[in-house]
Amino acid sequence: MKEKLKQIRENFQKALREGAEQLSQLRVKYFGKNGVFTELMKNLKNLPPEERPAFGKEVNQVKAELEGALSEAEQAELRRKREQELSEDRLDVTLPGVGRKTGSLHPLTLVKNQVLDAFLGLGFEIYDGPEVEYDYYSFEALNIPKDHPARDMQDTFYITDNVLLRPHTSPAQIRAMQKKGVPIRILCPGKVFRADDDATHSPMFHQIEGLAVEKDISLADLKGVLEVFATTVFDKSTKVRFRPSFFPFTEPSVEVDVSCSMCHGKGCRLCKGTGWIEILGAGMVHRNVLKNCGVDPDAYRGFAFGLGIERVTMIKYGIPDMRLLFENDVRFLKQFI
Repeated sequence: MKEKLKQIRENFQKALREGAEQLSQLRVKYFGKNGVFTELMKNLKNLPPEERPAFGKEVNQVKAELEGALSEAEQAELRRKREQELSEDRLDVTLPGVGRKTGSLHPLTLVKNQVLDAFLGLGFEIYDGPEVEYDYYSFEALNIPKDHPARDMQDTFYITDNVLLRPHTSPAQIRAMQKKGVPIRILCPGKVFRADDDATHSPMFHQIEGLAVEKDISLADLKGVLEVFATTVFDKSTKVRFRPSFFPFTEPSVEVDVSCSMCHGKGCRLCKGTGWIEILGAGMVHRNVLKNCGVDPDAYRGFAFGLGIERVTMIKYGIPDMRLLFENDVRFLKQFI
C-alpha cells in the first residue's frame, strides 16, 4: 500500500509538471468523490487493524501535500491568464478619447425659466392648476358666459359639456383668488390646448399668465412690470408699448408690443418693417371677475397678463416655425447648448 501511495504521489507530480491534464480534471481525478484518495480510504478495511491508523495518517498527509501543490498551480494559472488578458487588451493612452454627449435644457425651458425669474424677482409666486378644467373656471368666472361671442375666439377641446382641456391658464388665477384671497401676486405657467395647428400655432402649447390684485394698482404698474420682463428676457434696450384691445376678463385691455430684438426698432424681416413685435395680451382685471372670486372691486384692483412661451422663444431666437420646437431634432436643439 505504501508503494502504491508513493506511485500516486509521483504520478500526480508528473502530471502537474507536464500539464498533461487540466487542473480541474486533475482535482476531480485525485480528490473527487470517486477519486484516487477516496478509493485509498475505502481500502483501509483490507489492512490489518494495527496498520490502519498509521497508514490513514500517511494518506491524509500526502493528500494535503498534493492538494496544496494543486492549489498553488491553480493560482499560478489564474495569474498567468490575467497577465495575458492585460497584455492583449492593453489600453493605448495615446489614442484620442471618445466624448460622451451631454444633454441640455430645451429652448422652451430656457425661456420659461428666464420669464419666471423676471417676475419672481418682483414678488410673484408660482401657482399651478389642473389641465383638465371645468367650463366655469375656464369661461364663466372669467366674465365669458355661454352665449358670449368671445367664446368663438378660441377653439376649445371639450371632453363633456362641462369639462374641457383648458385653453389658457387663467382658471388657475380664479382658483388662486378663491383659495388664497387678496392681495395676491401669482404666475400660472403650464400647458394649454386649442384646436389650431400651423407654422405659428400648435394644438398644445405653453403659457405663463400673471395676476396682481392689490388696493392701489394701476395700468402704469402693469407697464413697469412688463418692462422688467422684456429687458430681462431680451436685452436692456428693449422698449414696451401698449395698444388698446379687447378681452372679456380685463377692462381696459391692451395688446403689448416690444421693440424688435433683431433690428432694435429700425425695421427688418422679423418685425415686418415696423420695428415692433406683438408679444402678449394684458389689462386691468374686470370688475365682474373680481366679484366672481369674492373680491370687492371697489376696494381692490388688479392687472393680468398672458404670454405664450413658444412665441417669446421664436422671437428671441428668430425661429420661423413653431413646429421645430416639438420635433426633437438634435441638430436644431444643439444650437441652444
